[in-house]
Amino acid sequence: MRITEIGAGTIGVSWTVLHAAHGHEVTVTDPRPDLDEVVRDGVRQFAPALGADADELLGRIRTEPGLAPAVGNAEVVQEQGPERLGVKQEIFTTAGAAAPVDALLLTSTSGIVASDIAADLDAGVAARLVVAHPFNPPHLLPLVEVVAGARTAPETVERAAAFLRSVGRDPVVEHREVSGFVANRLQSALFREAVSLVRGGVVSPAELDRVVTGSLGPRWATGGPFLSFHLGGGAGGLRHMLTHLGPGMSRRWADLGNPTLDDETVEALVTGTEAAYGDDYRALTDARDRAQVAVLRTRETTESTEESR
Repeated sequence: MRITEIGAGTIGVSWTVLHAAHGHEVTVTDPRPDLDEVVRDGVRQFAPALGADADELLGRIRTEPGLAPAVGNAEVVQEQGPERLGVKQEIFTTAGAAAPVDALLLTSTSGIVASDIAADLDAGVAARLVVAHPFNPPHLLPLVEVVAGARTAPETVERAAAFLRSVGRDPVVEHREVSGFVANRLQSALFREAVSLVRGGVVSPAELDRVVTGSLGPRWATGGPFLSFHLGGGAGGLRHMLTHLGPGMSRRWADLGNPTLDDETVEALVTGTEAAYGDDYRALTDARDRAQVAVLRTRETTESTEESR
């Protein structure tokens, strides 16, 4: 399959590695002058986590700074441009006109809904446009949120989900549009309270991270909030949990923080985080990827064992 990635940032290169590892031909387009170097270095960094040979993957990847020629024969176009509505509208106006009339058009936007992006697009282009929001890094994490716009054709959603499953992702088709979709709204809610707790002097950034990785992280890696509380209620399940612990939870909701990211808060958070972890992005990313691969492989092994019983 011929795939064009629009944007050579972290998400675009991550998608590129995943698709090339599945044997697809990938074209990466971005007007940046260091496009070749960025793609080459990114592939060499991300390929080991998939157990792939970087040179082999690079043999399936080409770069093209011009958007229109890059999408000219693409079967799938995947956009990772700046998170600005006007920019995305411009990108899909050009890509929609230049790509084949049956090309699947995916946007990795982290919060802008497809209806807004497609508002002024031709009907045929709008019908083929759908949100396919990954969780970073998409070459490792399986979730992709698939969200149709008001003008997205139902068959586009089906094609998008089938394509994503073919490259080992787990597409969750959401029932309606909401700004930020589901995963980022959950992440934002948790981070808001994390900021409030740190700014309130309850814990440091590093200590808060230890709280999450030693409790919610492993718990949610094997079962999300609803399953976790369902099991937390014992034999009575979620009903027992909410009946007995729900009132206290509701009282805490009223007490949750509502911080603002003003200059002083940003500086405090950055200073505390950099003091704990440093700023070696490559080393931190590699360590994260190794840990995430280990968690995912363990979960896959466990699920396979359960299914075989």
